[in-house]
Amino acid sequence: MDETVTLYRIDPRRNMQRYYRLSLAPSLYGDIALVREWGRLGRHGQQTIDLYDGQSAALNALARLAAAKRRRGYQAATD
Repeated sequence: MDETVTLYRIDPRRNMQRYYRLSLAPSLYGDIALVREWGRLGRHGQQTIDLYDGQSAALNALARLAAAKRRRGYQAATD
C-alpha cells in the first residue's frame, strides 16, 4: 500500500520553492492514514494526518487533494 505522491511548485521569479507530499499508511487501529506534508524545499515543513475507514476512501481523498494542488500549479518532478 505504499502510495505516495510528491508535487512541486517552483517559480524563481516569485522566489517560490514549495513541495506537497501525500502518502498512505496503515494506522495502529486498522484505519488508513493519509499523511499530508508541505513546506519550502530544503526546510522542515508541516504535517497533518487524516484517518479513513477504508483504502478506497483514502485513495479518493488522495486523488482529490492531488488534483486540487495540480490546479494550483503544483507538478510532479520531471527527470
